[in-house]
Amino acid sequence: MESIFHEKQEGSLCAQHCLNNLLQGEYFTPVDLSSIAHQLDEEERMRMAEGGIASVEYRTFLQQPSGNLDDSGFFSIQVISNALGVWGLELILFNSREYQTLMINPISLQYRI
Repeated sequence: MESIFHEKQEGSLCAQHCLNNLLQGEYFTPVDLSSIAHQLDEEERMRMAEGGIASVEYRTFLQQPSGNLDDSGFFSIQVISNALGVWGLELILFNSREYQTLMINPISLQYRI
C-alpha cells in the first residue's frame, strides 16, 4: 500500500496544507497561492473600475487591504477554489444550491483507501 502524504501545519498556511494534503503532494507553495490571490485582486479591481475610477466606491475599494490574502498566511476560499481549478477540480460549497441539488449525504459516504 502506498503511503498517505501529510504536510504538517506550518504557521498559518492552512490553505496550502489543505490543498497539498488533498492532492497528496507538494503542489502549492505560498508563492503559488499568492500569485492566484494577486490575480483575483486585479480582476476585482478591474470590475470595480467599471463603475468609474472616480467613484467613491472604487476609491474606497482601493484603500482596502486584499480580501484574498494577508501577511499571516491567510488565503481566501476563492484562492483555494482557483487553485483546485488548476487541476480540473471544482469546489462546491456545502451550503450552496448546487450542493443541495446533488443530494449528497457526507455522513453516509464510504471511503476506500
